[in-house]
Formats: sequence, structure tokens, C-alpha cells
Amino acid sequence: MIWNEKCECMPRDELTALQTRRLQATVKRVYEKVPFYRRKMDELGVKPQDIKSIRDIRHLPMTTKQDLRDNYPFGLFSSPMSEIVRLHASSGTTGKPTVVGYAREDIELWADVMARTLCSAGGTEHDIIQISYGYGLFTGGLGVHYGAEKLGATAIPVSGGNTQRQIQILQDFGPTLLACTPSYSLFLAEALAERGIHPGDLKLKAAVLGAEPWTENMRAAIEKNLGIRAIDIYGLSEIIGPGVASECWEQKGLHINEDHFYPEIIDPVTLEVLEPGQHGELVFTTITKQGMPLLRYRTRDLTSLITGACPCGRTTVRMHKCQGRSDDMLIIRGVNVFPSQIESVLLEMSETHPHYLLIIDRVNNLDQLTLQVEVDAQFFSDEIKQLEALSRRIKHSVESTLGLSVNVRLVEPQTIERSEGKARRVIDNRKLS
Repeated sequence: MIWNEKCECMPRDELTALQTRRLQATVKRVYEKVPFYRRKMDELGVKPQDIKSIRDIRHLPMTTKQDLRDNYPFGLFSSPMSEIVRLHASSGTTGKPTVVGYAREDIELWADVMARTLCSAGGTEHDIIQISYGYGLFTGGLGVHYGAEKLGATAIPVSGGNTQRQIQILQDFGPTLLACTPSYSLFLAEALAERGIHPGDLKLKAAVLGAEPWTENMRAAIEKNLGIRAIDIYGLSEIIGPGVASECWEQKGLHINEDHFYPEIIDPVTLEVLEPGQHGELVFTTITKQGMPLLRYRTRDLTSLITGACPCGRTTVRMHKCQGRSDDMLIIRGVNVFPSQIESVLLEMSETHPHYLLIIDRVNNLDQLTLQVEVDAQFFSDEIKQLEALSRRIKHSVESTLGLSVNVRLVEPQTIERSEGKARRVIDNRKLS
């Protein structure tokens, strides 16, 4: 299913021409209306009239999350407050949150790109969508909600948490699509199994999952345990919220809605723009937003771009599933570590659950990494020597993957705290500042 065939299947030359026109209008808008960007562009000696084509985007200044905090709360808005109809803000960050303003046109845009997202997951006006993302300042819940209504589907605004209510609605209301974080979908699968509810007893056919990184192994576990198609979606509040990119049923990369959000991949150290296919940091420029357009926003997400048409018929560029972030990457004894690497190892083992915790301590000026991992109940009751063998196997696999020594601690099922939002995977006890 394709929601907007004209835009999602546009020939590349037409799309490039459209992107150029929209970029030129956006650059002119922020130069005239946002002092921060006018100053940044003046420092670089760049004027709006210098942007002749979309390729000239590399001459524009980059924007970081710190820039949003430095201009807190409304300093990057290009519309007066009388035209701002919605405010959202990030959560879970230290210091000031990042605030995002939406003009009425932005809300309409958001609904449209989320309708594309739900349609790419097989959604139609006949579907019932259980929205288990949080509502409020977090963009997840309301973003999916508006997209569902735009699609003509039935939205169930459950929000996050209250797992017993989630399960009751899954059984009684018969939703066909689920929207939540990947870790919470596994949590729901576990809760359903505990209650003796088989996936075949539900009407779910797919889930749109985002807001945290997850692996292909985790996808396989979700699809097996819930009996659904697990569709990866991508977004961030600073750009629009969910709806920036999403997989189609082919699951061959996430289609970026690049008629609205222009992507680049840069080297996170040198800031050099990389070619399609090269791995680096994802950067977005919003080329249609009115309330708070952003130039070359550094997402800190690490991925690469895929060019060429998808079997689904869409011609938009795709991005690989994000493989960590350049700013929450762990550095342990000089080794770069991403939690997703460990998750991949654990999900290849039948004896373990996809619930784990990394604990980093500094002892005698040396970093020590401890991995707590839940063991399936039938294996946890094995003899001690068998558990020791499993621990050694996990230790060997993780150390081979990371190139770093790790202490493995096996724990009983349900020992590690569950999350009804983004999963907490790391406890870093070091004093690094």
C-alpha cells in the first residue's frame, strides 16, 4: 500500500527539482526570521541567493541539540507565537529540554507523513490501531494518532503503561496494528504468554515500532512471539516526531520522506559529507516546516543511505536501521561499545531472554563491564555446571564481538526491571566528568 503515490514514487529528477525549490524557500525563511541562522550564515559568508540547487546544502551551517537548548525555549521559531498551534518537548535529557513548535501547516504535514508510515505497514481505513506510545510532550502518541485519523483508521489512544489494560484492549477491541517501542512489544508478548494468551487469539497483523534502537534479531523475536510483521519506523521530535522514515512491507530499509526531510550522511568527526552507502551520522534539513525549520540537524544516529527503487515501487532514498548513536556510544577501556551489539549476541541464544543490563564500574582506575542477562526458566533450573557452561558461552561470544572482557551474571526471569517506554540498558557508575 502507498498513501501518496505522486510524492513517494516521484521520478528522481522531479524530486531533486522539488527539493531545491523547497530548500531555497526554507533558507530564505530562516535567514529573514531566525537571528540564530542569520548569524550562522553570515559567519560562513552564505546568503540565501547562493543556494542554487539542493547540492549547495553542504554550504549551510549545521544545527545541534545544544543549539536548541541555547535558544530555549522559542529562539529558533520562524513563526510568531500567534501562529504556533502546538508545542512539544524532549524528555529524558539533562538540563533544559529541546522545545519544538508546530504551525498549523506542520500538524497537517505530520499527519500526512504518519499516514504514509501506517500505510507502508499495511494499514488502511479498515484497521484498528492500538497506540501504546506515550501521549503528552513526547511526540510519539499524538504523531501516530493524527496519522491514524488521516488514514481513516480507528485510533485507540491507550498511551503507555498499564499492561493489564493493554492486554484487555488487545483481546476485546481487536486491534490489527500496534504502535509502541520494540522493547515494550516484547514486554507485551511476555505478559500475554504468562496469561496463556496465544498470538493467534488476537487480530494483530503488524506493529510499527520505533523510539529506540533495535536489531534484526530482536525483530525476529518480536515477529515470532507476537505472530506479526514488525515494521521499523524512525523519527525525532526536532524534525517532526515519528514519520520521518519507515519501512515498507519489504523490510529492505526505511523510506525517508525526503520531499519534506532532506538527508545527508556525514563523518561525525570531520563533518565531511559521505557518499550513499557509506556509514556515518545522519543529518536532516526540514524543507517544508514552517514553525521551526532546521538546517542540517545532527541527529547523532549512525546509519547509511540506500539509493535505487524499492520493490514496493517507492523511489525515495532509504536508510539502514540505525546502528547506535555517535553521542551515547560507550567507550570502555578505549573500545567503542554499542548495547545493540550485545543484544544481537543474546538473541542468538535460545537459553536467554532479550532482557539485559550493562553495568560499568571503575575499579582501581580500570573500567569493568558486567552483563546481567535473564535466563529462560527451564534453563535456570539446570545444574550449576550447565549454568556455568552457558555463562562461559555468553562471555566468549560477547568478548569476541566487543574485543573487550566482560563479567557475565545470569539472573532469573523477571529479575531485570521492565520498561513500559524506552528500555534502560546501561548503568554507568563511572565518574567521567
